[in-house]
Amino acid sequence: MNLSDSWTAGQRQIVRVSAAEAVFKAIRTAIESGELAVGSKLSAEAALAQQYGVSRSVVREALRSCTALGLTTTQTGKGTFVVANRASSDLVLGRYSARSLMEARPHIEVPAAELAAVRRTPEQLEEMRGIIVAMAAEDDPGIWVGLDAGFHAAIARASGNGVFERVVNDIRDATANQSETINLITGRQHTSDAEHWNILDAIARGDGQAAGRAMAVHLSAVDDALTMIMGENNA
Repeated sequence: MNLSDSWTAGQRQIVRVSAAEAVFKAIRTAIESGELAVGSKLSAEAALAQQYGVSRSVVREALRSCTALGLTTTQTGKGTFVVANRASSDLVLGRYSARSLMEARPHIEVPAAELAAVRRTPEQLEEMRGIIVAMAAEDDPGIWVGLDAGFHAAIARASGNGVFERVVNDIRDATANQSETINLITGRQHTSDAEHWNILDAIARGDGQAAGRAMAVHLSAVDDALTMIMGENNA
C-alpha cells in the first residue's frame, strides 16, 4: 500500500543544513514507531522531496541509509518499500556487508598506507592532498563520500601494489555507502577529515610506520562507529 496521506501531511519541511540526516531520521522514526508499517510503499522521491523541502538527491541519500539498515528496499520501476520495523544487525552496503568490510580493510589499507609512504611520487602526493583539501571544504555529503573513497583509492594506487589497488577499487562503492551511513547517523565527517590529514602527513614525511598507524587509528574509529550503530540496532 502507498504511504498514507495523513502521515505525509503531518510532516514538517526540512530545509536546513544536514537535511539528509533529518530526512533519514524522520523516515526511520516513522518506520520504527509503526507509522509506516512493514509492506508500505513510500511516496516517490519527487513527492518526498517536495514534502520535506529538499532536493531529490537528499531524499536518495536518506533512503540509501534506510536500505543500508535493512529497513527498506528499492525495486527498480516499482518504488521503495518498508521491509522491517527494526534495523538489521549488520549493514547492507551493496555487494559487501559492513562486517565484511570491517574485517578486511585493516589487512589491506594499513600495509597500503605503509607502502605509499615510501613509494608515492610527488604527483601522487599532490593528488592525495588535493582530495582532502576538497573534502575539508565540501558541504555536500554525497560529494564528500565520493572524495573519501577516492582518497583511499589514491593511497592504494600510490602503494605500487596492484593487488591492494584492485581490492580497494573493488570495495569502493561499498566504502562510500558505509561512509554515507556513518556520517548520517554519527556525524563523523569532520573527525574523518582530521584522521585523513594525519595519514597524509605521515605519507608526505615518508614514514611508513606512522602512516600505517594513522590508517589503523582511522579504520578503528570507523569500526567503533559501525559497532555503535549495529549495537544500537540490537539493543
